[in-house]
Amino acid sequence: MLKYISKRIGMSIFTIFFIITLTFFLMHAVPGNPLQREGKMPASVYKNLEIKYGLDKPISQQYLIYIKNVLKFDFGDSMKSKTETVNQMISRGFPVSARLGFQALILALIVGPLLGSLAALYQNKAPDYIAMIFAIIGISVPSFIMGTLLIQYIAKGGLLPVSGWGTFKHSILPSIALSLMPTAQIARLMRSSMLEVLGQDYMKTAKSKGISKAAVLIKHGVRNSILPIVSVLGTITADLLMGSFVIEKIFGIPGLGRFFVNSITNRDYTLIMGTTVFYGMVLVTMILLVDIAYVLIDPRIKLTGGDN
Repeated sequence: MLKYISKRIGMSIFTIFFIITLTFFLMHAVPGNPLQREGKMPASVYKNLEIKYGLDKPISQQYLIYIKNVLKFDFGDSMKSKTETVNQMISRGFPVSARLGFQALILALIVGPLLGSLAALYQNKAPDYIAMIFAIIGISVPSFIMGTLLIQYIAKGGLLPVSGWGTFKHSILPSIALSLMPTAQIARLMRSSMLEVLGQDYMKTAKSKGISKAAVLIKHGVRNSILPIVSVLGTITADLLMGSFVIEKIFGIPGLGRFFVNSITNRDYTLIMGTTVFYGMVLVTMILLVDIAYVLIDPRIKLTGGDN
């Protein structure tokens, strides 16, 4: 088990290093000058800005400096904001996005497995059709359209706030809009996995021993059906915790997505790199935690992971 976890940690570190490297060189390959401002800039001011952001140094030296700073979790100064560093922006926006994402994740983990289980238990019947129609809509319809529809038909009726952030009511609609796609994905995975499990011999044996249908379903069916969901939970969790950029924009939520969108609009290269690398770190970390959790849930992974 320790060998398996050590390999996963090593792969995660390499992946993060690759993300940092790729982000750095891609941003430097983008056409245009990040220091370009409206109006004519005096040469002395331009030179001072180059020195401040280290752009006067060779690209190789800039890269080494950036790697060193990222290892200290320092993403540098914003090229556009005069009051906040990139770290301060991330510290201000990420808790908001994380809270929104956590609520959406809880909703998806409750509704998704429930829909998938019902669809499997009532295969080719009304509950199955209803659940799968919902799943198809959740996967096919973009979250920003669902968010717009929720604003149009629920928020504007005065039931919930249209936009803003503060109370729990402000987070209900964006959480629902953000959770629809992962809920649909989990429901489809749960259905296919549950159908496979229900046909296994040990399920039939458990029923023949006189164990109630509910006990068999919970103890054997759900436990074994949940494994495929765990395998994709890392990516889903990272996406939700970082927040949906579009959803945050639609509902006026001051999360990390707003800073990312604004950084692209303003060509704030340090902020773009900072948010991208930070997202990559969160994503890789969540996948690592899921890999470790998978070992604890399914002991068979220990042998496979230790030998391969």
